[in-house]
Amino acid sequence: MAYNPSHTAVVILNWNGLRFLKEFLPSVVAHSGGCEVIVADNASTDGSIAFLKAHFPEVRLILLSENFGFCEGYNQALRQVEATYYVLLNSDVAVPPGWMKPVISLMDADESIAVCQPKILSQQHPHFFEYAGAGGGLLDALGYPYCRGRLFEKLEEDKGQYNDVREIFWASGACMFVRAEVYRALGGLEPAFFAHMEEIDFCWRAKLAGYKVLYNGQCAVYHVGGGTLHKSNPRKTYLNFRNGLALLYKNIPQKELMSTLLLRVLLDWVAALRMVMAGQTKDAKAVLDAHLDLFLNRGYWRSRRQVQRQKGDFPDMPGVYRGSIVWQYFVRQKRTVQEL
Repeated sequence: MAYNPSHTAVVILNWNGLRFLKEFLPSVVAHSGGCEVIVADNASTDGSIAFLKAHFPEVRLILLSENFGFCEGYNQALRQVEATYYVLLNSDVAVPPGWMKPVISLMDADESIAVCQPKILSQQHPHFFEYAGAGGGLLDALGYPYCRGRLFEKLEEDKGQYNDVREIFWASGACMFVRAEVYRALGGLEPAFFAHMEEIDFCWRAKLAGYKVLYNGQCAVYHVGGGTLHKSNPRKTYLNFRNGLALLYKNIPQKELMSTLLLRVLLDWVAALRMVMAGQTKDAKAVLDAHLDLFLNRGYWRSRRQVQRQKGDFPDMPGVYRGSIVWQYFVRQKRTVQEL
């Protein structure tokens, strides 16, 4: 099938990201010829809308009534978009010429591919991988997410080691190509997550439904990262720890649920203790708040019942490492995926 970008919509969700729109939207418009470029705005108050109307009249605007967060913001916006493929693209991503063609061509050739991401490099340090996505997302046996090119805070230099095309466990929401019919069939992103790890949850559900998630290292984009919430923000700590457990609770099979959750909770408490010792008391409290919220929120219980109608053996899924990256990184001092 010949490459045809006209059936693709690039959708940028914006919330008070005027500085990023000014810097990065020009590359998206210049290098996404033939496809529709859309900015969906989560009720920004920083002048984003006036700027877009004045400087980018060719970009379609979808104005949302309030800040719905990343998940429901995209869900609300994409209900108004007709396309074969959605590209969920962060506002702080720069794209080079030809960035879409390798991914769209790959998905056109195989209808079982529901999600795909390109290589994601750092905008500030272009020769290094970026934290959120890097060379494709993976999970370990306890559900800890990591990437080829990134273990915890250790980022690898891009030397072509991940220029391949391969199946992964999850694709980054910073630049995620999604087959629109699958997005709709799965109900989109999980609104209860608000933001963070929602793409892992979506990819997991896609896998349970029989689809594949791929990485294509033959093209790259450049991501700033941390544009909305800095990694040291207690709110981000809360979302990461809550959604990390919710991810497991929703998707992991019953036979592995209790043992996996118990170990994760214990390790979370260890992490919280380390935060206290480092003087990060607000982050430690955020971990405990995250646990409390998860176990009191019946919405996750309903979501689990819906997901578990699908069948899938978690340890055998492509992109799952059967060991523990916590053990490998902190005890055995492994610093790259290739060392695992």
